[in-house]
Amino acid sequence: MSLPFEIPPAEILGYLGALFVIATYAMRTMIPLRLAGLASIAIMLGYAFATHDVPDIALNAILLPVNTVRLVQMIRLTRKVEEASHGDLSMEWLKPFMHRRRSNAGDVLFHKGDPAEEMFYTVSGYYRLVESGIELPTGEVVGELGLLAPDQRRTQTLQCVKAGEMLVISYSSVRQLYYQNPRFGFFFLQLATKRLFQNHARLEAQLAELEEPA
Repeated sequence: MSLPFEIPPAEILGYLGALFVIATYAMRTMIPLRLAGLASIAIMLGYAFATHDVPDIALNAILLPVNTVRLVQMIRLTRKVEEASHGDLSMEWLKPFMHRRRSNAGDVLFHKGDPAEEMFYTVSGYYRLVESGIELPTGEVVGELGLLAPDQRRTQTLQCVKAGEMLVISYSSVRQLYYQNPRFGFFFLQLATKRLFQNHARLEAQLAELEEPA
């Protein structure tokens, strides 16, 4: 039994691509959305070639590699977050999302009470949180608590003790990473909790010193 009408193969590609575009709106997480988006772009690219639609060929030829790169970045980030949640709190895997900033000995990167808009990863040099006395060698994260503070202001002063370099990421980028991958939120919570416990331990030590008999 034959159909009363025949659908050209090119139109089938068009309908299939449209279905994948619609499917992207049903995705709740970023990686499935990227996969559905890549499928729709690939199909629509085939449709554009079949119909000789040059503008659509150009558009989808640009979108295909861009979305592929973003998908690879998200998959790598997901794996790194998963590994980090079971290991140390190194943030070296965030380097592609950060920019470099140099500091000289004596420089104050931010003061207590300043508006907080970014956090840092120490690459070289030596740094100190003035109020708590916590020292930060290389491979440490600092400035994350400002994102959680109700007024988003710095809770301590950060000073460079020995000249070095830091990687900086804005809070807006941190939020984007969280929205794209909720597991990043768990990792960020670990970072903030680590700092809170450090501050608590420092306070207990200071109280113990004050309570010791002269």
